[in-house]
Amino acid sequence: MFKTIRNWRIRRIVARHPIAEPLWRDALQRCAPARRLGASDQATLRVLATLFLDRKSLEPVKGLHLDDADRVLLAAHACIPILKLGLDWYDGWHSIIVYPDAFIPRRTQIDAAGVVHQNNSVLAGEAWGRGPVILSWANVLAIGTKPGHNVVIHEMAHKLDMLNGDANGFPPLHRRMDRHVWWQVFSSTWDRLQDEQRNGVDLPMDPYGLESPAEFFAVASEQFFEAPATLRQHLPEVYRQLTQFYRQHPF
Repeated sequence: MFKTIRNWRIRRIVARHPIAEPLWRDALQRCAPARRLGASDQATLRVLATLFLDRKSLEPVKGLHLDDADRVLLAAHACIPILKLGLDWYDGWHSIIVYPDAFIPRRTQIDAAGVVHQNNSVLAGEAWGRGPVILSWANVLAIGTKPGHNVVIHEMAHKLDMLNGDANGFPPLHRRMDRHVWWQVFSSTWDRLQDEQRNGVDLPMDPYGLESPAEFFAVASEQFFEAPATLRQHLPEVYRQLTQFYRQHPF
């Protein structure tokens, strides 16, 4: 009965707030991972994007205006990682705050000695535990200009990672996935790439992924969807684990 009611609600939302065909065609043209999908998966993505726009609040700030095409594009990017997982994987948070450009969060940190430090890092995106996702619209518009980069997928990967606690590169795995294998693949690859970076070797992924295990998972997720052939060629074991987690084979 619950499933029947839920499906009825989904159909009602999709019927009442459909994404217009021109807006969807525009989103597909501007979102490479969506463009590569087959017709059936594109239709599923369209439903997910519709529900995403219904459930999440997209909040432009600092004078930024997002029109309908912008909102559909953002939703398409955001729903790529959950295409085979479902929108429930994004439960527990409500807002996406969008700045016109890169932003500096106002935050203080206290070190072990009790000294207060101001955080002046310039960010393109940020994800808070059960709080909002924050994005730079300039960086969203730049998706596709640099292979393997997608700030929306990056932050959504952090949200998935946080479903079982702090972001640590270890999201909640599916029942048939082996936690030990996941840990071994990601930790050994991370260690190897750190050694290669110290030795001046060109890395097959954005070096920002070596900042922490959480960033490694997020950066690998970006590349999994944006440049899957490169990830599969250079980091095949990581690619294999991500196919199991996301239940997708983008290449």
